[in-house]
Amino acid sequence: MKENMKYIQLNNVFLIIASLIVGYYNIWAGIVMAVICVISIRKQIIEKQKYDEKMDSYVETFNMTMDYKTRQSISNLNLPLCMCNTEGIIVWYNKRFSEMVGKKGLFGDKISEYFYEIEMDIIIENANGSFDIDKKEERYFKAIYTLNKSKEEKDNTVMIYFQDVTDLENMKLLYEHSKPVVITANVDSFDEVFDSTDEKNRPQLEAEIERLMKTWAEEHKLAIRKISKDKYFMVTTEDELIKMEEERFSILDSIRSIDIKNLIPISISMGVSPFVNSLRETQLISNSALDISLGRGGDQVAIKRNDKYFFYGGKSKAIEKKTRVKARIIGYALRDLLNESKNVLVMGHQFPDLDSLGSSLGVVAIAEMLGKEAKIVIEAPNSSIDVLYNRIKSSEEYGNVFIKSEEAIRYMTSDTLLVVVDTHNPKFTEVPRLVDKSDRIVVIDHHRRGPEFIEKAVLVYHETYASSASEMVTELVQYIKERPKLNPQAAEALLSGITLDTKNFTFKTGVRTFEAAAFLRKHGADTVSVKTLFQGDMESFMIKAEALNKVRIFEEKIAITYCPKTMDNPQLIASQIADELLNLKGVQASFVIASSRGKEVQISARSLGDINVQIIMEKLGGGGHIETAGTQIRDITIEEALDKVEEQISLYLKEEEK
Repeated sequence: MKENMKYIQLNNVFLIIASLIVGYYNIWAGIVMAVICVISIRKQIIEKQKYDEKMDSYVETFNMTMDYKTRQSISNLNLPLCMCNTEGIIVWYNKRFSEMVGKKGLFGDKISEYFYEIEMDIIIENANGSFDIDKKEERYFKAIYTLNKSKEEKDNTVMIYFQDVTDLENMKLLYEHSKPVVITANVDSFDEVFDSTDEKNRPQLEAEIERLMKTWAEEHKLAIRKISKDKYFMVTTEDELIKMEEERFSILDSIRSIDIKNLIPISISMGVSPFVNSLRETQLISNSALDISLGRGGDQVAIKRNDKYFFYGGKSKAIEKKTRVKARIIGYALRDLLNESKNVLVMGHQFPDLDSLGSSLGVVAIAEMLGKEAKIVIEAPNSSIDVLYNRIKSSEEYGNVFIKSEEAIRYMTSDTLLVVVDTHNPKFTEVPRLVDKSDRIVVIDHHRRGPEFIEKAVLVYHETYASSASEMVTELVQYIKERPKLNPQAAEALLSGITLDTKNFTFKTGVRTFEAAAFLRKHGADTVSVKTLFQGDMESFMIKAEALNKVRIFEEKIAITYCPKTMDNPQLIASQIADELLNLKGVQASFVIASSRGKEVQISARSLGDINVQIIMEKLGGGGHIETAGTQIRDITIEEALDKVEEQISLYLKEEEK
């Protein structure tokens, strides 16, 4: 009301000046303006009198309802207290309230001018309750209100008193910052690194790792315990964890910089969990976070906080394991599960590619070696697999191997083994309902692990160093029987999957990759026939040419482009363009955006290894590997997708600079 009076007074001054100016030029018009001015001022005086009478009535009513001693007690109460009408206008307050606000003469002011958190609509609706007040003058308050009802609704008042909760809030803050945090650490591929180091330098290597870990632990007040040659258990506080995050876990860089003439670079992975319910549960979550970190290739920290994962690091490539011990153990376990099953269902990810289809057919071949019927679940083929799909469908041996989702659900029984290949995310599988329905699931995947995983799987073969799911299945084939025989059709399908994910044996290609390819070649895989699976049509060729013509270089080392035309399945073309862009001199990473004829935009990302495209794609809802990643975004234009990609690239580069 006070603010309104100021505006009214300014308005009156304006009217008087206006009438004088008009009267100067035209006496009759000036008289009319003067009359209007007098009437307006008269009306405002009457309204002001009514408002003052109303305010006096509130105060008078308040005074009449309480005796002198009660009024004195409330006025002198060492607690900020005020009374408002139902419109939020202050009609009474005590000395402590005035001191808290830091102002006198508050009658007629609105309570919301000083405390925006107090909402009269909520007070009227609830009658009793409280509001948390933001920090004021280094103090925290809680506003506790009570609605006092009168015979006349217009005479209702609200009593509000303010409780100082600063000590309680500071105690909460202290508790939050001192809560325990459990960290589980693992030196990545310790045996491989140790074996690659000269025997005389091995003690020094182990001592240097331990020295760096203990120095870092002392810096951040960590209680640290080495529980095996390559594992550490640590406990710290939330306050120290915040500091570690601010410096982006510098221990990762320190460990990575160790050079004791070890041929394989050394790195460390960590799983971190802030306190959750009990120390036991916190430790279990920390172990789970470590599994996530290792599943993503290691050399990183995974923090699970409020059901969300936060990642730091991830700059190194997964180290290929020379030994096949794990592949042999998984092969034997898979054989036992197949022997116990009535039939088998195999499925890959949505929008399957050659690796997904090739590894699926490889699993079918394994099942048939053991005399088990197996089917591949594919809802519909796409342009990236249609040639291989039609070859398989027209073959004599595998002509009836494909089934759709509804048929698969009818096909599944309690004795059916479900094998998921080339993905570990239940939402990305061809038919997520099958994952929900089955209790006997095997997962075979090579992608870096994300937060969502098929947790109820009875057997998991997850190796991020592997080039492809097809390579992993090829190794399993060799341990199912003593002398396995693989159909040439299945061998070609597996070889096509390896060829796709290694970009024709260029990326992520290790010794075991060539050994797997040699095994497939021995069993009849024709490399020329595989080559034809990658041929495109004229329309695709022209789309690639247009996209290459629109390339621009971002930050002098990243190539970005887009396909101007929509396509039925943009994944294959986008990935091929991204691969091609890496041939440009100076380009370390490439991003290609393509739009489907639906409402999806496909983003394919490739890297030579210095830039981790997986981290960038994860920010946009996707994933992959350091060198190969991608994502799909719905309901977005090409231009908006370009902006998002550039924004995430800029953020990534800034973080790397730090």
